[in-house]
Amino acid sequence: MVVCTAVLGILRSKGGVGGVRKVATRWLAVSAHRPYSVAVQVGQSSITEKTVLHKYMNLPQPDDKVQVSYVWIDGTGEALRYKTKTVNFEPSTPEELPQWSFDGSSTGQAHGHNSDRYLQPIAMFRDPFKLGKNKLVLCDVYDQDMQPAESNRRKSCMDAMVPVMHHDPWFGMEQEYTLLDVDGQPFGWPKRGFPGPQGPYYCGVGADRVFGRDIEEAHYRACLYAGIDISGTNAEVMPSQWEYQVGPTVGVALGDHMWMARFLLDRVAEDFGAVVSLHPKPVSGDWNGAGAHINFSTKEMRGEGGLKFITEACEKLAARHKHHIGRYGKNNELRLTGLHETSSMDRFSFGVADRSASVRIPRAVQDEGKGYLEDRRPGSNCDPYAVIEALVRTCLLDEVD
Repeated sequence: MVVCTAVLGILRSKGGVGGVRKVATRWLAVSAHRPYSVAVQVGQSSITEKTVLHKYMNLPQPDDKVQVSYVWIDGTGEALRYKTKTVNFEPSTPEELPQWSFDGSSTGQAHGHNSDRYLQPIAMFRDPFKLGKNKLVLCDVYDQDMQPAESNRRKSCMDAMVPVMHHDPWFGMEQEYTLLDVDGQPFGWPKRGFPGPQGPYYCGVGADRVFGRDIEEAHYRACLYAGIDISGTNAEVMPSQWEYQVGPTVGVALGDHMWMARFLLDRVAEDFGAVVSLHPKPVSGDWNGAGAHINFSTKEMRGEGGLKFITEACEKLAARHKHHIGRYGKNNELRLTGLHETSSMDRFSFGVADRSASVRIPRAVQDEGKGYLEDRRPGSNCDPYAVIEALVRTCLLDEVD
């Protein structure tokens, strides 16, 4: 567990463990904010001056050389890895790019005696860091028998999506995240305490209400440049917590765009010396958790009389509540308590304009009699492929437990 400098300082000022026990407890969740991550003291030699990099990035790049960064989900199912190779042409589709391999024993995806795993390009984006002809490519991971790796949920998602494409399924995801300092404390929070109570931070403006806007703005612009279907962003209820929205996007592409948007967020935050947490409850106590609400509709829901199909979908979701919870992210029980704008993990509910329900039907949808539903259960660290696959299998393929 992280013992932060703020806690040590309060120990001295309060005269012992008793005076700080409550504060230390509220920091408990921070220690688990990120797979493989530990809070560290960063030495001065490890902090690079970003302006120095510019003179190298401004060097002319040969016309026949393109840098392609292969991005993939590692064995945690949450963290991302990437490496870059040079190709002698500018690819126009991911299918033009070669398969590549990597050491799966170093990413939690293989044993050392049989470590080769394979990267299959599946979605390509422009590179907002290297610019020019350079590309980012999202990859599926396959094992030595060319079977999907355990963390490769896209294959199963695609299998479910293909037979329902005549319903024209649209998805939009609202990705909440928390910015941390490298010591594990929320970005911009006092080092010897806590900011004021929640209330002024949601969609806030001002240096005393918003922490990390430069990171959020840089990420937004990077997503637009790359070709991500990003549709908006806002500061969230807990200070140093933000949200961006991706979609509406058709079918499995929602997962492609969400994962690449997460990669871009990690890379942008890296440049600013910050860390991104997708933990559903990064700080315990009277602070909001972080979710990834998923908006879902079909052409029937969006058509006249669509509210009937939305209600039917909610009833199907009620029958498979536990099934969905099992696919909506780790540690989500810390968030789905019935408090802080969440539903209870133990029971399913749906309602109009109800942010304490499992599924919310927006007021405008009820008024118009058509539109979409918002499943508010997924945690911020969920796998988007697993979430939309579960929705399709339950609501369109009529699968039951």
